[in-house]
Formats: sequence, C-alpha cells, structure tokens
Amino acid sequence: MSPAHAKVFTKKLLQIQKNAHQHWVGDGFPVRTLFSYSTLGAMTSPFLLFDYAGPKDFAPTEQRHGVGAHPHRGFETVTIVYNGEVEHRDSSGGGGKIGPGDVQWMTAASGLVHEEFHGRHFTRQGGLLEMVQLWVNLPAKDKMSTPRYQSILSAEIPVISLPDHHGNVRVIAGTFEGTAGPAHTFTTLNVWDLRLSSDQPFHLAVPNGHNTLLAVLRGTIRINGSETLSAAEVGIFDRNGDHILIDRASDAVALLLSGEPIDEPISGSGPFVMNTAEEIRQAMVDYQNGKMGTMT
Repeated sequence: MSPAHAKVFTKKLLQIQKNAHQHWVGDGFPVRTLFSYSTLGAMTSPFLLFDYAGPKDFAPTEQRHGVGAHPHRGFETVTIVYNGEVEHRDSSGGGGKIGPGDVQWMTAASGLVHEEFHGRHFTRQGGLLEMVQLWVNLPAKDKMSTPRYQSILSAEIPVISLPDHHGNVRVIAGTFEGTAGPAHTFTTLNVWDLRLSSDQPFHLAVPNGHNTLLAVLRGTIRINGSETLSAAEVGIFDRNGDHILIDRASDAVALLLSGEPIDEPISGSGPFVMNTAEEIRQAMVDYQNGKMGTMT
C-alpha cells in the first residue's frame, strides 16, 4: 500500500460533486442528492444516484416517520445505515430492520412496491439518523428479472485493516485485496465503507477501467496531492489507473464506489430506470394495473 513499495498508475480526479440543498423524502429522510445519472450519466455508471440522509436528530414520538408505499423498476437500491434504524417492507415479501452498520440491498428489477420507515424502537427513543441510499443500475438483460431482497448485517461484513494504521475497509460488495463482500451483484462493482485517519500518504488500490467515486461523509481526505474532499462531497475519478493516492485523511468516514460501466442507453422517470422511453411508459402502465404488487 505504500508509494515506495510499488509502481502504480494513479487515477486522475476529474471533478468534485456536492449539493448543499436538502429536501425531504416523505417525512423521515432529509436528503442531499450528491450525484444523479440525470446530470452525470456515464461518468458514474453503474451507480445512478447517491442520497445522503442526515445527520438529523429526531425527537421521541409514537408517530412513525418515513416514506409510504411507492414503486421501483429497473435497478437496485442499497441502503447503508450509520446511525438510527430503518424498517423496510415490499410487495415481493422482502423486508426487515437494519441499524448502524447494516445494509439493505433491494433489487427492484421487474418491479415492486415498497415502504421505508424509521424503526419502531428508534421512533420511540428518538436520536440521530444518518444513512446513505444508492441506486445501482441493472443491465438491460436483467431489468425484468425477479425482485429480491438482501439483508446484510454488520457482523456479516468483513473488515480489512490497512497497513501502517491508515484505517480499515468494510467490504460490502465486490472484493478488496482478495476478500469478498457478502452482497450479490449483477455486474462487477465494489462498495467499500472506509474509516481513514493518517497523516502519511498511501495508495488505495482500485480496479483499472472502473468508474470510481469517493464519497466523504465525515472528516476530510486530501487526494492526489492537490484536492481535499470534505463532508458531503464526492470525488469522481478517471477510469484509467489502478490506485488513488490518499495524501492525508482526518477522521474520515467515506464510501468508495467502483464498477464496470454499463454501456447502454438510460431512460428514467421518477422511480423507474429503463433503457427506452417506451419501457418507462410500460412501467407506468404496469404499476397502475397492479402488476408490481401491492402492500398488504
């Protein structure tokens, strides 16, 4: 991992994305959308969208906050909880409760209806909510596959310590230095949850040819000798290169996302992401006709 130990080709930082505007999803999730396929397209593929909710303190209540039943088709949602508790139910029978460190990986694919609310215990106790939700695209051949739900508990996620006390990597999806994460994916991608704190430079190995994004949630990370990423900022890197140079990291919590781009057209509208406008129209018809299921 040390720059002195290997000759590497460093990925170039192309741009930094940030968004100070916060909007509410339902009444439970104050969200900043840090990037979206609607503006960046192929630069972030296979990742479509990154919503960062919170940090936000909620007072104790008996009234559950969240977002009610709504549909999705054509992609996956990945929810990572840092603080708080979220409960999920969907029309395919998937569902469960996730807390700090846990991950929910929902494959909407051919279509489902789901709801997300604060967990009952968290609702009554109140406290800090902080979470990320990613949208991950599916290739055309898999967009109409059967929906599925993966509940991944923190204890199931391997943690790899970096050399020289630089921090650690939780491998949610993909592989890091030969260790595979528990999430099952349709395309080759990595989702790594990082804790970094170092005043010495080091290289973080990432696959050559992957679109690569580094999203900082807390602290700061100085990159490639020139730029600093702060909280709620996403660095977008060139596909070429097999390492990111971390010059310095100060108590940083971050997500490293990388993946083989899906080189296909994208057509999206609200909760549906397909390949053509006709497929979007069909998704709307199918939802209205109850073909994505109902919540009971």
